[in-house]
Amino acid sequence: MVRIDHVFHPTLSLDFSKVQSLTLDAAQTAQVAELAPILEGKPDVTNINRIELERLAREFRTQRIIFETARDVFDQMKRDWPGNKELLLAQLVLLVGEVIGSDKIKIDPPLFYQDELRRRLIITLNMSRVVQHIWEAVRYENTERLEPIFDRDHPIRATGEMRTWYTGKPCERTKKSHINVCVFDSTWEASDAFALDESDAVEAWVKNDHLGFEVLYVYRGVVRKYRPDFLVRLVSGDTLILETKGQDAEQDRVKWRHLDEWVQAVNTKGGFGHWRWAVAKAPGEIRDILIKTDATKERG
Repeated sequence: MVRIDHVFHPTLSLDFSKVQSLTLDAAQTAQVAELAPILEGKPDVTNINRIELERLAREFRTQRIIFETARDVFDQMKRDWPGNKELLLAQLVLLVGEVIGSDKIKIDPPLFYQDELRRRLIITLNMSRVVQHIWEAVRYENTERLEPIFDRDHPIRATGEMRTWYTGKPCERTKKSHINVCVFDSTWEASDAFALDESDAVEAWVKNDHLGFEVLYVYRGVVRKYRPDFLVRLVSGDTLILETKGQDAEQDRVKWRHLDEWVQAVNTKGGFGHWRWAVAKAPGEIRDILIKTDATKERG
């Protein structure tokens, strides 16, 4: 699959009860932290000279912040927008203004949230995060349907088409994988490969190495490629996309939201079986995931 296109509702809206809050930390904002006095090895942003804050914030008025944020969200939506582009931008300006003026954008410490100058400055200096947050909210709530776009020349690929390749990394022969050996980038991956080979819920699996299986996602305005760790064909007939990740960072959550959209699009399109996805956040958790996935299928 080349990408997932979004078909949006012609009139955009946001249900603020569904919009998650975004907290911006003033102490983690580089330009502000540089001005702050250091106490006990940490920047004390509450004691920054107000003159310095006014100097930084002088060029950034609220309307400018709203328009620039709306413009950046517009750049990510305009390709999929079938109607009038000016109407799209006008709707985004209104929505962005509502979000930025709401309690959905929080500033830490609270002093920065209560002071309009400080609040405006922190939002400006964290513009890429604010754009990402609003873009995710608008896309999630206003998508009418997801449309998978396939490679015209090679729409379906299989592990049987893999060419021989060589590696100097640690690897081990497998029993259920369609690739004769699995390369291990960590002991965690080695443990997961063993679990997949031994699980009664697994019919076949493969590590996503040299397969070219990628999910495109947008993070802070940049299109990136996400490569999940394993593809698993379950005895139930479902295909499970499995990621092993010990972290739960902002970028990881964005990847998983785009992966969820990918799975929804493929399942809605039909013809490729039923797909699922899961993330193992600790070594050994893969066994529980396989058991739960198998049990869910049986109940369904």
